[in-house]
Amino acid sequence: MSPTTESSTTEPGATEPGATESSTTESSTTGPLTPDELAAVVARDIPEGSYVNLGIGRPTKVADHLPDGSGVVLHTENGMLNMGPAATGDEIDPDLTNAGKVPVTELPGASYFHHADSFAMMRGGHLDVCVLGAFQVSATGDLANWSTGAPGAIPAVGGAMDLAIGAKQVFVMMTLFDKQGRSKLVPACTYPLTGVGCVSRVYTDVAVIDVGPDGASVRETFGITLDELRERVPVPLKAA
Repeated sequence: MSPTTESSTTEPGATEPGATESSTTESSTTGPLTPDELAAVVARDIPEGSYVNLGIGRPTKVADHLPDGSGVVLHTENGMLNMGPAATGDEIDPDLTNAGKVPVTELPGASYFHHADSFAMMRGGHLDVCVLGAFQVSATGDLANWSTGAPGAIPAVGGAMDLAIGAKQVFVMMTLFDKQGRSKLVPACTYPLTGVGCVSRVYTDVAVIDVGPDGASVRETFGITLDELRERVPVPLKAA
């Protein structure tokens, strides 16, 4: 489903005195986006020709929504460039998987390499974008995505720290609220940090939000208004 524009928080050409023009797109969806719908929104915003890593879990769905001819080259932590969409049916090869062990396809020109070389690409600034999941993101772009600190939890940071600091842009893909209804966008992360000030944009089931040194700005919403978000999220939310 492609969200359609319903309204903007700012009238065209109308700004407050001394302010720059800004607006938030409020999309006419009836509820939160599904993981596939959200993956399509993320795919839409990845610049053509980018080198991109997709984190384990929901971010891997982005591969299925990149348009033909985009020139986007997908990198997998386990050692592959030019990964294609998820494999189905007769396409499945148990030896060809992404870092999350999901069977994938290969596109023309795909290449394979050692795990150490893969991490050199991640740490060396060779990736334009990475898309990661998260437990929490702060309004200034801090990321917590590897541990909740729960008793008995197995620490599993994997390559998340390398990606968070090595990629030129870090997008986070997550639900905005947890199972208890608490916001995952927070003033300061309370879970162990993956990276400080590394996230540039958060894609959630109800809103797309830019984060960074200037705080959080809402670019668009899905089935919820900016004012309703402000009532539920414990950080100041500006119109983008």
